[in-house]
Amino acid sequence: MKKYNFKQELANQINNYQSIDAYYTKIMKTVEPANIGFIYIEPGGVVGMHEAPVPQLFIVIQGEGWICGENQEKIILKVGEGVLWQTGEAHESGSKSGLTALVIQSEQIHLA
Repeated sequence: MKKYNFKQELANQINNYQSIDAYYTKIMKTVEPANIGFIYIEPGGVVGMHEAPVPQLFIVIQGEGWICGENQEKIILKVGEGVLWQTGEAHESGSKSGLTALVIQSEQIHLA
Protein backbone atom coordinates (compact mmCIF):
# COMPACT_ATOMS: atom_id res chain seq x y z
CA MET A 1 0.00 0.00 0.00
CA LYS A 2 1.14 3.50 -0.75
CA LYS A 3 -0.18 6.69 0.83
CA TYR A 4 -0.88 9.78 -1.31
CA ASN A 5 -1.72 13.43 -0.59
CA PHE A 6 -4.46 15.18 -2.57
CA LYS A 7 -4.68 18.34 -0.45
CA GLN A 8 -5.38 21.73 -1.99
CA GLU A 9 -1.92 23.12 -1.31
CA LEU A 10 -0.56 20.65 -3.90
CA ALA A 11 -3.12 21.64 -6.55
CA ASN A 12 -2.50 23.80 -9.60
CA GLN A 13 -4.25 27.13 -9.91
CA ILE A 14 -6.82 27.32 -12.70
CA ASN A 15 -5.92 30.38 -14.76
CA ASN A 16 -8.33 29.82 -17.68
CA TYR A 17 -11.99 30.80 -18.01
CA GLN A 18 -11.64 33.98 -15.91
CA SER A 19 -11.23 31.74 -12.87
CA ILE A 20 -10.58 33.24 -9.44
CA ASP A 21 -9.13 31.33 -6.47
CA ALA A 22 -9.82 27.95 -8.07
CA TYR A 23 -7.48 24.94 -8.03
CA TYR A 24 -7.36 21.49 -9.65
CA THR A 25 -5.66 18.27 -8.63
CA LYS A 26 -5.60 15.46 -11.15
CA ILE A 27 -6.08 12.13 -9.43
CA MET A 28 -5.75 9.65 -12.25
CA LYS A 29 -6.58 8.72 -15.81
CA THR A 30 -8.26 5.38 -16.43
CA VAL A 31 -7.36 3.07 -19.29
CA GLU A 32 -9.82 0.36 -18.27
CA PRO A 33 -13.40 0.96 -17.07
CA ALA A 34 -13.54 2.18 -13.48
CA ASN A 35 -16.04 1.98 -10.62
CA ILE A 36 -16.26 5.25 -8.71
CA GLY A 37 -18.21 5.64 -5.49
CA PHE A 38 -18.26 6.68 -1.86
CA ILE A 39 -17.74 4.71 1.32
CA TYR A 40 -19.41 6.13 4.41
CA ILE A 41 -18.05 4.88 7.74
CA GLU A 42 -20.09 5.92 10.75
CA PRO A 43 -18.40 6.79 14.08
CA GLY A 44 -16.85 3.58 15.42
CA GLY A 45 -17.46 1.82 12.09
CA VAL A 46 -15.10 -0.56 10.31
CA VAL A 47 -14.84 -2.07 6.84
CA GLY A 48 -13.39 -5.45 7.79
CA MET A 49 -10.17 -7.02 6.55
CA HIS A 50 -10.44 -8.13 2.93
CA GLU A 51 -8.31 -8.45 -0.20
CA ALA A 52 -8.61 -5.87 -2.96
CA PRO A 53 -10.15 -7.62 -5.99
CA VAL A 54 -8.61 -4.94 -8.26
CA PRO A 55 -6.46 -1.86 -7.51
CA GLN A 56 -8.43 0.43 -5.18
CA LEU A 57 -7.83 4.13 -4.52
CA PHE A 58 -9.36 5.36 -1.22
CA ILE A 59 -9.34 9.15 -0.66
CA VAL A 60 -10.79 10.73 2.49
CA ILE A 61 -12.99 13.69 1.54
CA GLN A 62 -14.71 14.29 4.89
CA GLY A 63 -13.84 13.35 8.47
CA GLU A 64 -10.86 11.30 9.60
CA GLY A 65 -10.09 7.63 9.94
CA TRP A 66 -7.50 4.91 9.72
CA ILE A 67 -6.40 2.13 7.40
CA CYS A 68 -4.20 -0.88 8.02
CA GLY A 69 -2.83 -3.88 6.22
CA GLU A 70 -2.21 -7.43 7.39
CA ASN A 71 0.38 -6.16 9.89
CA GLN A 72 -2.48 -4.39 11.76
CA GLU A 73 -0.44 -1.15 11.96
CA LYS A 74 -3.00 1.66 11.74
CA ILE A 75 -2.21 4.70 9.61
CA ILE A 76 -4.31 7.83 10.18
CA LEU A 77 -5.84 9.44 7.09
CA LYS A 78 -7.25 12.97 7.12
CA VAL A 79 -9.17 14.96 4.50
CA GLY A 80 -7.19 15.08 1.26
CA GLU A 81 -5.11 12.00 2.01
CA GLY A 82 -5.52 8.63 0.38
CA VAL A 83 -4.07 5.21 -0.14
CA LEU A 84 -3.75 2.89 -3.15
CA TRP A 85 -4.15 -0.83 -2.56
CA GLN A 86 -3.02 -3.26 -5.25
CA THR A 87 -4.88 -6.40 -6.31
CA GLY A 88 -4.77 -9.03 -3.56
CA GLU A 89 -3.54 -6.62 -0.89
CA ALA A 90 -5.39 -7.25 2.39
CA HIS A 91 -6.63 -4.14 4.18
CA GLU A 92 -9.13 -2.74 6.66
CA SER A 93 -10.44 0.78 7.29
CA GLY A 94 -12.35 2.48 10.07
CA SER A 95 -13.07 5.68 11.91
CA LYS A 96 -13.59 6.81 15.51
CA SER A 97 -15.49 9.94 14.44
CA GLY A 98 -16.84 8.98 11.00
CA LEU A 99 -15.59 9.58 7.47
CA THR A 100 -16.55 9.70 3.83
CA ALA A 101 -14.08 8.40 1.25
CA LEU A 102 -14.08 8.55 -2.53
CA VAL A 103 -13.26 5.08 -3.86
CA ILE A 104 -12.02 4.39 -7.38
CA GLN A 105 -11.53 0.79 -8.50
CA SER A 106 -10.12 -0.30 -11.87
CA GLU A 107 -7.96 -3.02 -13.39
CA GLN A 108 -5.34 -0.34 -14.09
CA ILE A 109 -4.84 2.73 -11.93
CA HIS A 110 -2.09 5.15 -12.90
CA LEU A 111 -1.93 8.12 -10.55
CA ALA A 112 -0.85 11.52 -11.82
